[in-house]
Amino acid sequence: MSSDKLRSMMFKLVLIGDASVGKTSIRRRYMGSGFVAQHLATIGVDFAQKYVKVNDNTIRLVIWDLAGQEAYEKIRSYYYQGCSAVILVYSVVDRRSFDNASKWLVEAHKYIGSLPPSVVVGNKIDLREQKSRHDIVTTDEGKKFASVFSDRMNIPVLFKETSALTGENIEDAFCDLTNLMIEVYKERKEKLK
Repeated sequence: MSSDKLRSMMFKLVLIGDASVGKTSIRRRYMGSGFVAQHLATIGVDFAQKYVKVNDNTIRLVIWDLAGQEAYEKIRSYYYQGCSAVILVYSVVDRRSFDNASKWLVEAHKYIGSLPPSVVVGNKIDLREQKSRHDIVTTDEGKKFASVFSDRMNIPVLFKETSALTGENIEDAFCDLTNLMIEVYKERKEKLK
């Protein structure tokens, strides 16, 4: 594939997961806007774009931050269309958000069909030591969920644990996902030849 085609690429990413797991904080941190402790819940959707350099190519990432409240499913349904990747976020200190992760995949599959490359993100690792053991989602549980998700959907799925507060692994999650999207794009183009 020519470098010019890659240079002009745009990828659409959707951030999904329960309300208050840190989707907006992850997006803000990645965009360089920092962390806001008293952030208000996303109403409907929010949007950002970022240009990233991969090798000698500039890739445009369009990031759709979808509200996690059940009432917004109809609105979310429109934003799944044409997405290049799914970022599924849960909080490592909120067992219920982890238990609901499968529900989010069902919703995404309902509106996308065959799911694109994805990353499962366990956020709020900075709070892990402050919570009781039964509320905590372990790293191994997150990895296992991502592996099962990958196997069942037959798609590449990454796993990262992050802290939107400290910024830990935020850049890595987006960078690794961008590289994965490029790889999948190249493989699909190669198959069409």
